[in-house]
Amino acid sequence: MPEQKVVEPEELLLKAPREKKFITGSQAFAEAVKRANVDIAIAYPITPQSETMHLVGDLYAQGYVKDYYRAEEEYGTMSAIAGAVRGGARAFSATSGPGLLRGLEAIVSWPGHRIPVVLGVMTRVVNAPLSIQPDNVEIAYLLHSGLVVLHAENQQDVFDFTLAGFPISEKVDVYLPVVVATEGFFVTHAKGYVELPPEDMKLPPRDPYKAPVPPTDCEIPPARIQRDAPVQKSNFMSYLIHAVWQQEVWSANRRAMKWIYHYLGGPIEVVNPDAEVFIVASGCAAAQGREAQRYAELEGLPVGLIKVKALRPFPEKEIREALKNAKAVIVPEHNIVGWLAKEVKAAIPNGGIVVDGPRVYGGMTLPVELIMDEVYKALGIKKEKTLA
Repeated sequence: MPEQKVVEPEELLLKAPREKKFITGSQAFAEAVKRANVDIAIAYPITPQSETMHLVGDLYAQGYVKDYYRAEEEYGTMSAIAGAVRGGARAFSATSGPGLLRGLEAIVSWPGHRIPVVLGVMTRVVNAPLSIQPDNVEIAYLLHSGLVVLHAENQQDVFDFTLAGFPISEKVDVYLPVVVATEGFFVTHAKGYVELPPEDMKLPPRDPYKAPVPPTDCEIPPARIQRDAPVQKSNFMSYLIHAVWQQEVWSANRRAMKWIYHYLGGPIEVVNPDAEVFIVASGCAAAQGREAQRYAELEGLPVGLIKVKALRPFPEKEIREALKNAKAVIVPEHNIVGWLAKEVKAAIPNGGIVVDGPRVYGGMTLPVELIMDEVYKALGIKKEKTLA
């Protein structure tokens, strides 16, 4: 068993000295788990997630994770995770694309059962024809279930969001699962610089009795699993109980925002706040948006960037304030449906200034030139299209 000193989350995330390493996104997930004092990790392989849980399995062999096994399929994985957490364990798992959808029935029950767990989601194409390439349309399936959803731009975000996800999920006023999503391959299999705190530090263990819903032990039966026939079959009782509990889940989701500020510096990052045109993006699209903003700055153009780190709770107030003087808003995305553009439109009073796109999907890369074409158009600059 490696010697690790237990420190408070604030020490590990915000104060401890950091050393720069050049690692993949999958390695960044594993480095976070190494410092998270995880009791159990349950895996089921699917590309491009498989490497992450393989590396977590190595952590089990090294003694950083107390228990680990490969489940029989994704539904079983996510159901077993729920059972472990109900029993008081701190747990981690990860999945991708079709694997996420196979486990979705169990995953979307986690918020209602108040399961504090961290789930890595490495996005990939989910629809036919079969493909394993990056496309983040699956995030849209997660946004309306009560989960806290963070979207990582790069390897550094993967580490920080994952490690912070454990204390955020276990706060008594939150007590919800945290999803850390990032694009498969673009982040998981590519290397980037990550500032890491010492590996001889770890989070305090989970205290399952410091909770709004008690754990299942020898004296306490499973909580929030209704077995009473009147509750199940009486329409009035069923409606009332479910409605009240949904309200509580979403209130808890909103309460996560203060902890996102506390551990991650807030749900958005704003570059050039006085700009006329803003690029609003999350995940890998934020990385390309960052480059487009840099190109625009070199050309002397009034362009800013808003990187959205938290998709749930969605930072409506923060985005509304950041865009209050914007003349146009460009929302590049790695999916065909434009789920982020819809959120941004709904968040501001003048949603007509939002440009739908550019969007790439099916695993295509997002050239900066596509974003610049929209920048020129928004500013009324006539240039030949940089890409045909």
